[in-house]
Amino acid sequence: MTIFIAIYITLLGLVLGSFYNVVALRLPAGESLISPPSHCPSCGTRLKGRDLIPVLSYLLSRGKCRHCGSRVSPLYLLGELATGLLFLGMYLRFGLSGQGITGLVLVSLAVIVSMADFKYMLIPNKVLLAFTPLLLAAVLLFPQGMLWEHALGGALGGIVVLLLALTGGMGMGDVKLFALLGWTVGFPNVILAFLLACLLGTIAGGGLILSGKVKRKQPIPFGPWLAAGSLIAFSYGSQLISGYFSLIR
Repeated sequence: MTIFIAIYITLLGLVLGSFYNVVALRLPAGESLISPPSHCPSCGTRLKGRDLIPVLSYLLSRGKCRHCGSRVSPLYLLGELATGLLFLGMYLRFGLSGQGITGLVLVSLAVIVSMADFKYMLIPNKVLLAFTPLLLAAVLLFPQGMLWEHALGGALGGIVVLLLALTGGMGMGDVKLFALLGWTVGFPNVILAFLLACLLGTIAGGGLILSGKVKRKQPIPFGPWLAAGSLIAFSYGSQLISGYFSLIR
């Protein structure tokens, strides 16, 4: 039974990931999520059912539009795969529990803001507003610790990133995002999430600079790394923190 649930959760993630791509790529551009229907961004041809199968359609078409041959952004594939695999990861970690539900909502937010930030260097306010009541309710119903720890996590996350934003290092979207993420992961996981975000962002930025894809001092999105760090902290924060302190004793 467990394997069938895991397969279902993964497929659900792949399907939702396709919709999350639409939200992330259309909303910041001021486009409707409904009209026009899914279409090729280059030639405008409306996509048919066989063009909309998550992951499989991209692979079979070799990342190109069947009609005009133009290259389709790999972000579509990345968003679908990331959602499916992260949904599976949350299920394997927490099962069908309250924590698992919170984890799925957190993954959904992480994927949408990451795709939007990668594409536009922007974290849409509408996305944050939509997920705020969901994560507020999820934590109130299924807290990982004491509620004051979640409140402290949200306050600390927002304040730390706000201080960085005031120096020009980040945007206000990052501030609001990490305040919401901090509320979700709580204290002290919010500290771990930030440290992991800095580490992942540094590695990614260094790799892009070394590969010549970005120039030195060229801004890179930090929202995806805040999201990634928070996902790790939410899932394995207590184990990582306990393991760290056991090493330095």
